[in-house]
Parts: sequence; structure tokens; C-alpha cells
Amino acid sequence: MKMLIQNGRVTDPATGLDKVCSIALAAGRIIALDRVPEGFAPARVIDASGCLVLPGLVDLAARLREPGYEHEGMLASEMAAAVAGGVTSLVCPPDTDPVLDEPGLVEMLKFRAGKLHQARLFPLGALTRGLKGEVLTEMVELTESGCIGFGQAEVPMAHTQVLQRALQYAATFGYTAWLRPVDMYLGGGVAASGAIAMRLGLSGVPVAAETIALHTIFDLVRATGAHVHLCRLSSSAGVELLRAAKAEGLHVTADVSINALMLTDDAIGYFDSRARLAPPLRQERDRAALSAALADGTIDALVSDHTPVDEDAKMLPFGEAEPGATGLELLLPVALAWADRERVSLRRALAAITAGAAGVLGPALGTLQASLGRIVEGGVGDLCIVQPDATLEVTRACLVSQGKYTPFEGQVLPGQVRCTLVGGQIAFER
Repeated sequence: MKMLIQNGRVTDPATGLDKVCSIALAAGRIIALDRVPEGFAPARVIDASGCLVLPGLVDLAARLREPGYEHEGMLASEMAAAVAGGVTSLVCPPDTDPVLDEPGLVEMLKFRAGKLHQARLFPLGALTRGLKGEVLTEMVELTESGCIGFGQAEVPMAHTQVLQRALQYAATFGYTAWLRPVDMYLGGGVAASGAIAMRLGLSGVPVAAETIALHTIFDLVRATGAHVHLCRLSSSAGVELLRAAKAEGLHVTADVSINALMLTDDAIGYFDSRARLAPPLRQERDRAALSAALADGTIDALVSDHTPVDEDAKMLPFGEAEPGATGLELLLPVALAWADRERVSLRRALAAITAGAAGVLGPALGTLQASLGRIVEGGVGDLCIVQPDATLEVTRACLVSQGKYTPFEGQVLPGQVRCTLVGGQIAFER
């Protein structure tokens, strides 16, 4: 379908493009930028006056709850939530039920997602069978079935030797290991160690749970040369270790969640389970360090950490509630709110959810590598049209996701997605 988008402010952080111009699309790709080809006859013209036209957002952490947790979210509902939030590409972790450790499971998930004709799905395969941390999976076969990397999701790796072998294997074939840095024996609490956890009598997760794991990971990266993506840093000490590792030239990238970027453990209030998250929300010094690191590029990407949780699992005493929050539809509004609050440039804020995030995926994208998260002639027609002067009041009723719990509930955030295109086709329109 031929389509023409005109009168919108086209903003691409990767190229620096920021001007009012037109975009012509055909056969799923951008065929012309800032011009209309001679004889071009679009079947649909979208007037984007007063709107930003952005690359489709790339979210590196979104649980879709299928297979195995359909009571908390269906593939259809969560993919619909993605495009409603302007997210055209997303990475899902392997902690489904069954775990994504067999090629057939990955192929089925990719097939079902493709039939929906919504966002692009990039699954992570399990690093070890059943995420048990004992036996490595067949990474080559999983890659052939569609996996773009391998991780342990929220399950810490207890055996350092197994992790070393996994990174050696990954380095040999050029795969990326996605690891959330948390020590198995220190990370079992339900809130960040500190005054609030102590006052409420909640078991704490010390910063050392993150830094000990980071030291181990960085030593193994030095030894193996593997690329490790660090999922959802949470502490200022972790940021400093990451900064030093990058300065040393280690092949590491990292992301931070929208929750840790904007909120602190104050959000727990009086045992508010909407703020029961993993990793737990920490103190202001940690939030400020994460914000500064995202602003200066030390942290590569901002993620929604979308984890829909149903009412039965959330409406429990804080320590018993299931960790997680809905976030796909909030990724862009939170990025805009962060840019406004911290006086970060719009270009940097958008880069963290477009080209910066796509850059983490790198060669795993194959033919999409050159254009995902960008607006370039010949590139894929993944676009997000946003009305920046509109606002989004976060309520359960406004969320498309089957999960309705978020610590941002009740807040008014800037920006509202008007239209999302995936492969040159309209996947969402308001």
C-alpha cells in the first residue's frame, strides 16, 4: 500500500534529521524523504500537522505472557499494547512456560506474532536449559529459529563456570548474552535496602547484589571477549562500574527501565504493590545516577520492562505480590517526561528508545540492522506519529495491555501516539 505522510515534524535522532517534511512509503519501505516521487499516487495521505513523526520505537524488555501466563496477558493484547504505545519492535525474555529453550517453541512464538501483523518480535533464547543454570542450550539452533540473543531473564546464574562457558560459546559465534546483574544469594529481597525497607520491615536487596554480579560479568567479558548486554541497571555504584568498563573498551551495553529512571523507593508508600518491581526501586542518588548515565550515553537504552501482572497476583501483601508493572504504552510518554524534567534534549531522549536500543541488537537484526530505529530512504516503514502537546493520564481504563498495574497510575504524562506504522502498514490509529 502506497502512503504519504505530510506536514509532520520528522525527527530522527540517528541522522539528526529534524524538520517538517514528507515521507512516501511503498512496499513496506520508505521510498522518499522530504520529496514526493514523480507520479507517486498514494492510496492514503496522513496529515501529521502539529505532530512528531518518529522512527518506530524499539523496546528491549517486554514480557508478552505467552506461552504459559495467559491469565496475565495474551500475545494479541500485549502486541496491541505495543503498537498503541508506538513500539514497533520488541525483545521478549525467555522466561515463558515452557521456557524458550527449544527451537520449536521459538518458531511457534514468532509464527503467532507474525500472524497478528503488529509489532516485530525478537525473542531471547534461554542461556541454559530450563533457566536452571546447569546445561547450555543449543544456541546455534535457537538462533536459526529466530533468537537474537540469550539470557537468564530474572534467574541468576549460580555457577560461575557455567556462565564462563556460556560466554565463551557466545563469543565464538558472535552472540550476545543478556544478563541482569544480580547475585543469587543477595538478591532475594523484595525492596531496596535502605531506610524505607527498614521502616516497613521489608527484606532488602543491597547494592552489592548488583555490583558483585557486575564484577564477575566484567571479569568474564575480559577473559572471553563476549558481548554482554546488562539488563536494567538499578544503582549508582553499578553505573560507575559500567562507565569504567566502557572506558576500558569492554564490549558491554546496558539499559535502564522507565521505573528506575523516574521513581524511587518512596513510591512504595504504605506497601503499594504497584511499586513491587524487580530490580527494586532504589534511592534518589541511584535514580539521579541512572538518569545522568542515560543522558550521556553510558546507558544505551531505555526500556519499558513491561511485565503485566493480574489482580490476584498483585493484590497481596507487598512481600508476596508478584513483581512487575505494565509499561509498553508508557515508554514514549516517560521518555518525553524525563527529557522535560531533566532538561535532556529531545534527540537524546528519543535515541534511547529508537536507534540506541536498535544498536544493542546489532548484527542480530540481519537486513534490518541498517534501518531499524531510523528514518532513512530505503529503510523499513516503521514509524510513530505522536501529538506532543496532548497528554496521557495513566489510568487502568486507558491501558490496552491486559495488565493494569503500574506505579505511574494517576500521573499525567506528555505525548499521545496518534498512529503507528509497521512495515508501511497502519498497525494502530487513534
